[in-house]
Amino acid sequence: MTAVWDLPDFDDHEGVHAFTDPESGLRAVIALHSTKLGPAAGGTRFWHYADNGRAVTDALRLSRGMSFKNAMAGLELGGGKGVVLAAKPGDVITTAQLEAFGRAVDSLGGRYVTAEDVGMSEERMKVIATQTRYVSGLPVASGAAGGDPGPYTALGIYLGVKAAAQRGLGATDMKGVRVAIQGVGSVGGGLARLLAKDGAVLTLADVDEGRAQKLAGELGATAVAAEAILTTEADIFSPNALGAILTEMSIAALKAKVVAGGANNQLSVREDGARLHARGILYAPDYVINAGGIINVGLEYLGHGDEAEVKARIARIPERLTQVWDESDRSGEPSSDVADSIAKRLIGR
Repeated sequence: MTAVWDLPDFDDHEGVHAFTDPESGLRAVIALHSTKLGPAAGGTRFWHYADNGRAVTDALRLSRGMSFKNAMAGLELGGGKGVVLAAKPGDVITTAQLEAFGRAVDSLGGRYVTAEDVGMSEERMKVIATQTRYVSGLPVASGAAGGDPGPYTALGIYLGVKAAAQRGLGATDMKGVRVAIQGVGSVGGGLARLLAKDGAVLTLADVDEGRAQKLAGELGATAVAAEAILTTEADIFSPNALGAILTEMSIAALKAKVVAGGANNQLSVREDGARLHARGILYAPDYVINAGGIINVGLEYLGHGDEAEVKARIARIPERLTQVWDESDRSGEPSSDVADSIAKRLIGR
């Protein structure tokens, strides 16, 4: 059996915690990558994994990404992530499991602050909050920071996509720009609606084909099968589903000039950033472009500012992307490596 320290994605994590609750059936992992800048903050996802090792790997990769995301967003927060294992595909997390997970979070004494991610919701966060105060993304009054992070994540990605279109395509607006969007849930769907208003030409795909077809009908877009979206003729490929979709094979097949989307951990391995760079494809590092949601719930938890402050900080995402791209141009290094270097400096690594 491989020890956690020997896993390829272990990056001097401060803690990796496994939790079980036989009564509810909860099995969960909470990974704390860094608390250098503040409590390790990051959402919790409920997902079915082919084996336990993949769940641990996901927690390790996602928590590291949260350290980098929070640092690049200028938040006084470190990076962590929660993963609750579903017994089988399509399972729905129970109230008892949510309560047990809340107790698990609370047992860490504030070193980890959780929020909503895949398979979770505001209502489920409210259940977790009955067991711990170390939770964010709860319903808030109008005009306050906090609540569902999805729309804020979508807003930041939208601004980042527009910046990428200008940088990589020379586009002054999105009218007629062809964007292939992978995943049209809360974030990808929100992005699609914003881009449709700007006159972008959209191709949509989702593992739930009915959802993609319904949204395509609403927006006057085209829906394609999930396996076809990576090779769709487009100016911009925007991944907004699960991660590790940019591989040696998929990068070679890409027909887009720009990759800019909200999925976490889009690169299967670090070398994939160099592969994109070698092909001349402009890449928006995922944890820079998709920071809108954590900015929202992070400011809620920290008690800093209101919704106007959230949106003002999200509006700086294009500026941070430009900083990364400028340094990539100067150094010749892939934008993914440049972003990692900046983030590491910020967290003292």
